[in-house]
Amino acid sequence: MMALPEAALRVKMLLCRRTLYKFASFSGARLLSTHGSSQSVSPKPPEVADDHLIYTQEHFALKEALRKLIDQEINPYVDQWEAEGTFPAHKVFKVLGNAGFLGVNKPVEYGGLGLDFSYSVAVAEELGSIRCGGIPMAIGVQSDMATPALARFGSDELKREFLLPSIMGDKVACLGVSEVGAGSDVSSIKTKAVRKGDEYVINGGKMWTTSGTQADWMCLLANTSDGPPHKNKSLICLPMNLPGVHIARKINKIGMWSSDTAEVFFDDVRVPCKNVIGQEGMGFTYQMLQFQEERLWAVANIVTTMDSIIQDTINYTRQRKVFQQPVLYHQAVHFRLAELQTEVELLRSLLYRATAMYIKGNDVTKLASMAKLKGGRLARELSDSCLQYWGGMGYTSDVPVSRFYRDSRLMSIGAGADEVMLGIICKYMDTLPRK
Repeated sequence: MMALPEAALRVKMLLCRRTLYKFASFSGARLLSTHGSSQSVSPKPPEVADDHLIYTQEHFALKEALRKLIDQEINPYVDQWEAEGTFPAHKVFKVLGNAGFLGVNKPVEYGGLGLDFSYSVAVAEELGSIRCGGIPMAIGVQSDMATPALARFGSDELKREFLLPSIMGDKVACLGVSEVGAGSDVSSIKTKAVRKGDEYVINGGKMWTTSGTQADWMCLLANTSDGPPHKNKSLICLPMNLPGVHIARKINKIGMWSSDTAEVFFDDVRVPCKNVIGQEGMGFTYQMLQFQEERLWAVANIVTTMDSIIQDTINYTRQRKVFQQPVLYHQAVHFRLAELQTEVELLRSLLYRATAMYIKGNDVTKLASMAKLKGGRLARELSDSCLQYWGGMGYTSDVPVSRFYRDSRLMSIGAGADEVMLGIICKYMDTLPRK
């Protein structure tokens, strides 16, 4: 792998020189326009800043550099990594870190580019061009799931020990929240960190840990007191090479094959108390804030892939014939694809609205939950419909639509199941039964 593509270096230098330009405001942004035609439509030309709701020319420069890196350094190896059941996270993350893609909205003093969250959304969208779901998911854990709380609330010492090398790609991070019996219900986790002197002694375990077999450190959520479940938890930076940290197994999954997922146990693991992120007992709150970015990131990542799957299906059904005419020419098919594309655009609009509000400092928990809910359900609907039009070929492992069918099923489960999203939305609508 190359150390750093020249295009990415140029973009990184451009974005770091923030005094040379002002960021676009949302008030003057225009809606994208499309023009219908009865003729075959070629792929749409690249978007430009004047046509976009939240992106500036700098966003597109960042996306272009990332796309070149993906095409050169990641996509040529995806099939191999999928077959092997893992990808070399340290190598891939070092390339991404050198180019600045693991910390676009993180502080400059810790290796980031110091930009707002809309740039993370742009990166997540472009990562959707990777030809599998596992690698983008692992990248998202590194950049927008395990590190937001550390960047926002962590001490300078913790940021230099864990955040900076994660942004630079020198360390691989994982997130330790879910447990057996405590997945979407974060408040019911059992892992304990008991204070003894200036250390915590940690016992328990974590499940579904993305990058768990390769990670150098974990952003761990643990109970640090016996108080109320929403006020007794803390986020702790836990090095994975400490005595008592055991990788119990690598979990085999339906999809996301190239992303290693681990079950991890802690047996009297000793961690300095200074490794707590922010205030002790605030871990649940910090994790809920991390979930806002995680869920928006996941939606941004999947809309690009859904666009690609629709286009792949159009191309395939245009040349595949049934009853002496292309499958695409059947009204049921091209109408269905039009409906699905409309749904993707609606989801993208919700994502952009939530992002615009978030970077202005608003609580977008409801909108992020709505986007996550819709993203998961649409991914299931879209992958199933498109796979059907591929016929027997869609049932093989040789085409992108079948990989997406496997990978995208996680969207309705991970980072809060659909039912949890509905509960959050109902809470904001004040429709939950009162206890």
